[in-house]
Amino acid sequence: MQWSRRHFSKGASALLLWGNASARAQAPRATVLVVGDSLSAEYGLTRGTGWVALLEKKLADERLAVRVINASVSGDTTAGGRSRLAPLLAQHEPSVLVLELGANDALRGLPLAMTERNLADMARAGVAAGAKVLLVGMQIPPNYGKRYGEDFAALYERVAKGAGAALVPFLLKGVADRSDAAALFQADRIHPTAAAQPVMLGNVWPTLRPLLTK
Repeated sequence: MQWSRRHFSKGASALLLWGNASARAQAPRATVLVVGDSLSAEYGLTRGTGWVALLEKKLADERLAVRVINASVSGDTTAGGRSRLAPLLAQHEPSVLVLELGANDALRGLPLAMTERNLADMARAGVAAGAKVLLVGMQIPPNYGKRYGEDFAALYERVAKGAGAALVPFLLKGVADRSDAAALFQADRIHPTAAAQPVMLGNVWPTLRPLLTK
């Protein structure tokens, strides 16, 4: 069969359209930006074993074209996250912003009002940038006092409600509250082991998944 210029033009156009459609299908349709502390930054873990890395694998397994940016920094506080957030939002333009901060504020005994204000400002900034916001809450050991612990946990609920954000109440549920919890923590008794990471992802995933498909 002899191809004319007209046939070639049509064929090339069809291939071009198919290629564009294929590229669109493979291109990430969403970006998840995780801004957290050492609990999300794989502190003390082999690279690729933290819950954020496991999230990337789960998205790939479920054939969801979602890019994950892990902008977590070990030791970060809500003040540090707040100072870093604006350029991260501008650079990555996330569809979903995951905020996992506050634990270091509590461990340092910082004023809860400041922690709440910082988280609220970050959540509002995410919404203003067009992202859905997922707030990942924490709880602190009872030796900090019952009242302080209750107030700390409650601030996440208020921030989420005020910003219209989704909420995971406790990242370490099923890890820190187990009778054999020590087995799931590193020697410092603060940072979870690799064995705890799938549980942590399991706490986040049911709330995060719907945000990727709405």
